[in-house]
Amino acid sequence: MQLDRLHQAPFSGTFMGAVRGALNHYGIGVTDAFVYGASGHAFAMNIHNQLCPSGPYCFDRAPILALLENVGLHTASLGFFHGGSSADERDHAEVQMRDALESGEPCMLVNMEFQLITGCDETAFLTAQPWPGHDFPPARLTYGSWSELGEEVHINFYVFRRGRIVAHRAAARAALAYAVDLWRNPTAHSAGDYGMGPDAYTNWKSAVEAGHGTGHGCWWNGMVWSESRTRAGEYFREIAPLLPDPSAADPLADHYAAVGSLLHSCADKEATPEAKLAHLTEAEAHEIEAIAKIEAILQQMG
Repeated sequence: MQLDRLHQAPFSGTFMGAVRGALNHYGIGVTDAFVYGASGHAFAMNIHNQLCPSGPYCFDRAPILALLENVGLHTASLGFFHGGSSADERDHAEVQMRDALESGEPCMLVNMEFQLITGCDETAFLTAQPWPGHDFPPARLTYGSWSELGEEVHINFYVFRRGRIVAHRAAARAALAYAVDLWRNPTAHSAGDYGMGPDAYTNWKSAVEAGHGTGHGCWWNGMVWSESRTRAGEYFREIAPLLPDPSAADPLADHYAAVGSLLHSCADKEATPEAKLAHLTEAEAHEIEAIAKIEAILQQMG
């Protein structure tokens, strides 16, 4: 069986591509910008101190999953599994996912990428391939063995369920509070060698200075996080009528649009380290100003 009309959006951020697909499945008609903004993903940026491409995957997703409740999407976690997970543990998760799919509820996995699980057949789950024309990540997950994952088994499973949509103003306030907390309390949202908020910029600039700015990690972080910041700019234009002073949205939209463009420039593998450092310094300055403006808005929103 396969869920009709369930497709993953081809975003660079595959988590948000899967979320977009689940929202479409449930007929929740919000814009891409609103999903990014209201979920808080528009304001997240997680950077490893050596610019590992794992940055978009290895951070605390719980606050974003909680904010997605405001958009009408409930996410149930089925747990984390690895190469040593027992056959019974794997079977238990698989039974829950097959039951969910039979009930019309999309599922999601994250191993090397986030993928919607769109259905199942006699031998495997059917998994979305987010980018047309690319064979990676795999389109199936064989029951029991999960052989498509090879030796790299570090996987989470989730079920997406329809929830209750809250008022857009309340959703906006919660998302903006998350944006501020990411910036003011970055260590509460990251661990180990990763950094969020201002620590993300510190890690990124240090990694470029150490010679890590020309590899896959710099490119991929630039692609994912520039997408998020671009959506943040669009989000502020969309929610302007919800703000105490609608005119406050335009400067914020401009700040985040600029950050999105600057981070996208950092994805250019041909750009010099000096250029990337300049882009990052300018982007950070925009974010500092934006966060101060958001804090002022939150005080007015009460």
